[in-house]
Amino acid sequence: MNRRRNEIPVDVYIPFVETLFRDGLTLSIGLIAQTLLIVLVYWKTGDPAYILLATGMVLVGAARLHNIRKYRRAAPPVDREEARRRENDYILYGSLHGFMLGTFCFFGIYFAHDNFAEIAAVCVTLASATSIAGRNYGSPRMVMIFILSMTWPISLGFILRGDIYHVILGLLSAPFLFAIKRFADMVREVLFAALSEQKKANNLAQRFNRALNTMSHGLVMLGPDGRVLVANAEAAHLMSLKSPDALLGRTIHSLLKRSVAGGMLAAKESRYVEGQLTRALREGRNRKVLVSFSNGQHYEFSAREGSQDLGVITFEDVTQRVEAEEKIRFMARYDNLTGLPNRAYFHETVCEFMAVGDPERLCGLAVLDLDDFKSVNDTLGHPVGDGLIYAVAEKLTDIVSENVKISRFGGDEFMIYFDNVEDESHLAGMLDRIFACLQGDVDVAGHALRIQASGGAVLSRVKETDVDAMIVKADLALYKAKELGKNGWRLFESAMDAAFRTKQLLKVDLRSAVESKGLRVVFQPIVAMETMRIASCEALCRWDHPDLGPISPGVFIPLAEEMGIISEISTFVLQAACEQCAGWPEQITVSVNLSAKDFRHYDVVSKVRDALTLSGLAAHRLEIEVTETALLDDKSLTRQYIEEIKQLGVRIALDDFGTGYSSLSYLHKLPLDKIKIDRSFLIDMAQNSRSLELLKGIVNLSRPLGLSITVEGVETFEQLKILALQVKPDLVQGFLFGSALTASGIETMSSTVWPFAKDIKAAERALST
Repeated sequence: MNRRRNEIPVDVYIPFVETLFRDGLTLSIGLIAQTLLIVLVYWKTGDPAYILLATGMVLVGAARLHNIRKYRRAAPPVDREEARRRENDYILYGSLHGFMLGTFCFFGIYFAHDNFAEIAAVCVTLASATSIAGRNYGSPRMVMIFILSMTWPISLGFILRGDIYHVILGLLSAPFLFAIKRFADMVREVLFAALSEQKKANNLAQRFNRALNTMSHGLVMLGPDGRVLVANAEAAHLMSLKSPDALLGRTIHSLLKRSVAGGMLAAKESRYVEGQLTRALREGRNRKVLVSFSNGQHYEFSAREGSQDLGVITFEDVTQRVEAEEKIRFMARYDNLTGLPNRAYFHETVCEFMAVGDPERLCGLAVLDLDDFKSVNDTLGHPVGDGLIYAVAEKLTDIVSENVKISRFGGDEFMIYFDNVEDESHLAGMLDRIFACLQGDVDVAGHALRIQASGGAVLSRVKETDVDAMIVKADLALYKAKELGKNGWRLFESAMDAAFRTKQLLKVDLRSAVESKGLRVVFQPIVAMETMRIASCEALCRWDHPDLGPISPGVFIPLAEEMGIISEISTFVLQAACEQCAGWPEQITVSVNLSAKDFRHYDVVSKVRDALTLSGLAAHRLEIEVTETALLDDKSLTRQYIEEIKQLGVRIALDDFGTGYSSLSYLHKLPLDKIKIDRSFLIDMAQNSRSLELLKGIVNLSRPLGLSITVEGVETFEQLKILALQVKPDLVQGFLFGSALTASGIETMSSTVWPFAKDIKAAERALST
């Protein structure tokens, strides 16, 4: 039994020991009954020994009850050793009690020779034996001591009587002993199993409770009657209740009504949520319901049927998730700078507008583009540019209405949709008011910026168009507005569409011509003033369209720049010019104009070097013309490229000097060999003395710097005469000397002296005399 006891876990052993001291009342009743029975035997027999036994029983009983009362009031044992000490105390007083009972039984059976005393002894033994297992199962040692102290004396008394009947009766007590012992062990084992299972159940309950109350979700379980049976701490917290117990016994209806009473939820919304959750529980399907409360919180309820007719409802605070989803949805639909609908959402919204209502109604769409916005970003920085965009958006937001929707389409472009437009004048009036609203200066980070925009608009019947078609037409009208000088708007006309389609076809054909080398190069003579012979020529690109015939450079060169293939054309012209010039007389040079885009890449130097290498042309016979646009883009980088080209031995000319942003610093800082004066100075040279003096000043300023001068645009003999007599440039070129020639034409004309030479000489002689 000690081994078995030692096998019992301490958390089971301690409760077993505590059961020994639990019931003092029945023990007191038993002690009183036993003492009175002993006194009754004394009364019957008159034997004074029973008085001594009764006195001993009273003393032992008092001591035992005191021991029980002491430990029952004390705190539970904290370890096995303390529990064992208490068990030993119990065994000590229990053993004395058992000894007194055994003595009484032995005395009554063997010495008294009284039938009543024998019956009393047997009754005490039987009555006490029935309580051995029930009272003392917590201590197997106590059970064994009680069995021995009460059954052996009575068995010994019967056996010592000597006759066969009493001897057999005494021997039959042994099975009785075994039965009581077995019964006590069974009680102990059953209770041990019960305590073990209770321990497991408690542990499981604690784990379940811990899991339940550490869930991030609120959870309630409903019984078959729809009332809450189980609720966790999070459910109580989300319901603003003090503890989960406050939820027990409530129904879904009462919980939702509580939110309605607090003004957190509308009654209609409450009925909808209750209906959805009830239906989910009834149908056994998982269903989720998102509930938005008036304080801005959002809860997501999930309902499903559990086992044994239990319904389970979980819910959680999904406010952060909903807000994040709304933020993502807003970011996907709205421009993060202006808060206006973006391109995709505007397209979706306009499609929805056009899909409903009268298909015969008129609708309009306008696109606005800020003029010269790039210069704001380039000069003041992108934060200032963003500030300007925001200021424009604020002004446009004021015109938003049920029939007017606005979007930031990207960059500096805005889109406006007009629904239910009466007629063209109605649309024109609205656009005029919008442009008037945009006029004026705005302060952006301390910079006073003037808003200037161009716009294109289109008016169509809803049934005859769609959003994409309207956008294309509005863009065409916008391009036209910019062509006509910006700061205004144009309404789409069908001719714009035709021009656009023609332009797109030209782009396709131009790209094909460049890739197949279908362009050709001609050369405009540059004549020396002194000899009136061709000294150089400028290489010009020409395009003969197979269907449309010759296309003006003023048309296809801007197209090439727009398409980004101008560098390919420059490379083609450069290689062709070098190849042709290599076959001309030694004294004739060739000039090639490179675009601003060519000077944005370092390979411009290698292009020039490769053209010279492939053609075998001497470097000094090639002249590269640089435009002011190239110098404006990146002065330091362009200057570096020009210097590297200059180091190859190539001559450098500044084209169209005197126009645009001409700066005298170019003459000082750049390694120039020549300047080419723009044709605009010759237009009124004969009538305007200021133009003539300015032209002479440029020549006189440049020549001491070692620069040669070419004057472009000479078209009349009168202009040539004034140049020869008063301005005295080194070279002239223009239609006076004919149109551009082929390479063979230049070679043929290389030794020709223009007939103007005699007239110029005569004029010079007349002037000298």
